[in-house]
Amino acid sequence: MFRNVLSTTFKNFQIVAIRHKQTKLPKIDKKLQAAAESLASRGFLRPNKPWDPPAEIDKTILKICADNGLNTESEFDSLDVKYTVLKACFDETGHGIPNSLLHTIETVDDLREFYETPVDTSTPFDSLKKIELPKNLHVQENYVRFHPDNDTLFNGKSVFPKSSTIVSGLKTRKKFEGYSAKSSWP
Repeated sequence: MFRNVLSTTFKNFQIVAIRHKQTKLPKIDKKLQAAAESLASRGFLRPNKPWDPPAEIDKTILKICADNGLNTESEFDSLDVKYTVLKACFDETGHGIPNSLLHTIETVDDLREFYETPVDTSTPFDSLKKIELPKNLHVQENYVRFHPDNDTLFNGKSVFPKSSTIVSGLKTRKKFEGYSAKSSWP
């Protein structure tokens, strides 16, 4: 009986494995896949500089490209031309293309699109603090920690009289003071 169950399970496993090999995964655009892998490896906060494109950035990019013999629909034929154009764009604007995005710039339109895109480096929490919220919703930026010596609202009496406040973080130790609660038993 046990052998039959085991062989049936093994056969089912083989069938599932064969079906799995036959399924084709959808192809993802290379640019999108590279961006997703980069975000997954670096995490949420990225070391990018903020960029708010000037109003005349389109004309500036087209002028730089025209000086190097490129029109609006040209591709970068050689790496020397691409380097010269990207270096001139950086010198003019002060905003460079990160190494992770260099492979995505293949045409002048790609270059224009990059320089027209603003870069926002604020976290969602920072942007939440700046927007106007409804009257019943508040974001408390600097939270208050209870300490019996500093509490003026309830004269040092805690809701949880036998629980201590332990400050374990290195940065928060400088900002907040912890305390040990008095226990009634030895």
